[in-house]
Amino acid sequence: MRNLIVILMLSFSTITLAQRPEEVAKTVVQQQLDAYNAKDIDTFMNLFSNDAAIFNFGEEEALAKGAEEIRAVYYKLFKNSPNLHSLVINRSVIGNKVIDYELISGRQGYEDVLKLIAIYEVKNELITKATFIRE
Repeated sequence: MRNLIVILMLSFSTITLAQRPEEVAKTVVQQQLDAYNAKDIDTFMNLFSNDAAIFNFGEEEALAKGAEEIRAVYYKLFKNSPNLHSLVINRSVIGNKVIDYELISGRQGYEDVLKLIAIYEVKNELITKATFIRE
């Protein structure tokens, strides 16, 4: 009986942990990164809300707003960057926000590595906003 209680307690703590905003956000952003590196536009877009927006840091106007515009930006990027790859150097999670420090190679055929900080906001298991700071 005592073992059953311990198992039940561990099961409930696992369920609670899986529902924490930090864990959900981290999982969604990792799935998005995996789809980005695979250049899988459909899986990538399934992780964004229909009304998501992407911004360059400090700019009020969105670089792309809505699923159609975001898809167009990334479809073109994936098509023109066969060696595209993002390596996360550091990831921080605060609530439903994920901050990644990334090194991106193979972008648009350039050999230079792009340093980027990406700030993702996740709601209802979808990315609703992404803001980028580029070197």
